[in-house]
Amino acid sequence: MLTLYSYWRSSAAYRVRIALNLKGLAYQQVPVHLVKDGGQQHAADYLALNPQGLVPLLVDGQTKIAQSLAILEYLEETHPQPALLPSDPAQRAQVRALALHIACDIHPLNNLRVLQYLSGTLGVENEAKDTWYRHWVDVGLAAVEQGLLCLPGRLSLGERPGYLEACLIPQVYNARRFNCDLNAYPRILDLVARCESLDAFKNAAPEVQPDAQ
Repeated sequence: MLTLYSYWRSSAAYRVRIALNLKGLAYQQVPVHLVKDGGQQHAADYLALNPQGLVPLLVDGQTKIAQSLAILEYLEETHPQPALLPSDPAQRAQVRALALHIACDIHPLNNLRVLQYLSGTLGVENEAKDTWYRHWVDVGLAAVEQGLLCLPGRLSLGERPGYLEACLIPQVYNARRFNCDLNAYPRILDLVARCESLDAFKNAAPEVQPDAQ
């Protein structure tokens, strides 16, 4: 049984839940609360498992893998069917590029620890912090909107979602939480609507996780 150390609102953990569901893999979750007790990800027992002190962490037997995209790549290699990436090398690279833009360029600027540093250590007011958040979401999603033109169909695998959607849906979920205006991104909204009706995405949604609050 695969074990996923997760937090219900973590968009990185959300990506992995989607990927596991798309591949039909059974897994158990171990909640790691990122706020309670000063952040359970900083506890010694968790740091012994994952010295990065982040979620998600996937445990497969004796193998421990941190970082959501590394986990997605591991799942793709160890459980190749159904595939999350296109078979064509150029299309596969395009999908990876869009996913990396979300995971490496948008998400790190507005994840929990960055927002906590802005408001706590730097004393940034909430309004300014939210402006920061929305600015980087807008810059990032504008690029993704144009990048979706490279897809071979309505989804990254034609009529089937995969690696890209596992990254994009959590980012849009967070953007909605912070009241970002997404009307300028019709391709993104169409793709999200197609995915949100599927069980793999419904069952990965934050509100239905065992540690949801």
